[in-house]
Amino acid sequence: MKYNFITFSFTFLLCQINVLAQDIKVKSSFDYVVRSEQGDLNNDGRKDRIMVEMDTVDATRPLRLQIFLSKPNGKLALKVSSTHIIEAQYPPEKQAQYNGYQIPDFRIENGNLLMWSEIKNGNISYEFKYQKGNFKLISVEKLTNNSTKGYIDENTLFTQTKFNLVTGIRIETDDTNSEKIPKNNIRKRRVLIKPLPKIQDFKFSDKYLH
Repeated sequence: MKYNFITFSFTFLLCQINVLAQDIKVKSSFDYVVRSEQGDLNNDGRKDRIMVEMDTVDATRPLRLQIFLSKPNGKLALKVSSTHIIEAQYPPEKQAQYNGYQIPDFRIENGNLLMWSEIKNGNISYEFKYQKGNFKLISVEKLTNNSTKGYIDENTLFTQTKFNLVTGIRIETDDTNSEKIPKNNIRKRRVLIKPLPKIQDFKFSDKYLH
């Protein structure tokens, strides 16, 4: 009976250690800090923090965005944590090949969170504002070109898109240095999106929707 009790206790202890080890592994899997920014995101006068971390153990090199808001006692509290906002460096759907884009840049300007990403033939920027306990997407700016040669020349057509989600106004402007293509071709329309998208619901694939 005593032997059985000792065996049971030892087995239970091993299980506890295994669970603890798995828990530690999950928590520390994103082991490399790629980006780290500080600034006031919720207009309380205290510095908050943005962190982008990479899991260097996973072959796909996934990335996690975390947003921490400061509390009155000076400590940081996790507000947002997502692995869907930034595409993995070697995504499975691309047969583990490099996705071709640099890791997005994050910064804090005028109390808002800005995210800049590369896209095919251009780049796109998102602006998130902290409102009623959530970071909501308020504007999108995109710049692309129609080059298929791998370089830009005088006939390259540039298209700039500015989308204010608060007002719903979306403006596209075409421009080029060529005399053959009309300059400043402007297209304006209204697209209402309610409610405003939250950053925790944002996915990297959304960049192809704007």
